[in-house]
Amino acid sequence: MNPDEVEIKILGAVGRAAVEKLYRQAGWWRENDQAADGNSWIDALVRGSFCFAGAFAAGEMVGMGRAISDGVSDAYIQDVTVLRAFRGRGIGAEIIRRLCRELHARRIGWIGLVAEPGTQAFYRRLGFAEMEGHVPMLLKQGEGGS
Repeated sequence: MNPDEVEIKILGAVGRAAVEKLYRQAGWWRENDQAADGNSWIDALVRGSFCFAGAFAAGEMVGMGRAISDGVSDAYIQDVTVLRAFRGRGIGAEIIRRLCRELHARRIGWIGLVAEPGTQAFYRRLGFAEMEGHVPMLLKQGEGGS
């Protein structure tokens, strides 16, 4: 990847359509995500992230990733994706590196993520390792004492 082609920025706000396009291509979009008031949840998603990174080529957002954190001890990287036409150029790796630099600059040293099946080698190349003895878990809808 030529660094002049793509710029990674930490953002406080993004265009809703750009995030929707990335979510759709990643397979994360559900049609009920379209709220009656538009996609204002996207604004809250970005605003509520500890840091949100966007990758831009010729003014178009072609990739994203975000970190959630309490700002003190731990952070989790989530929602890293790149438009199909821009994959294989190292953009996703640069998004992860930029998020990690931002987190380290804020003195957050414990950085985790949940890798989708088949992506472990990608994350290993970036310095992540599987957490032996730990299993990621997800609350099933409607359960958990509610």
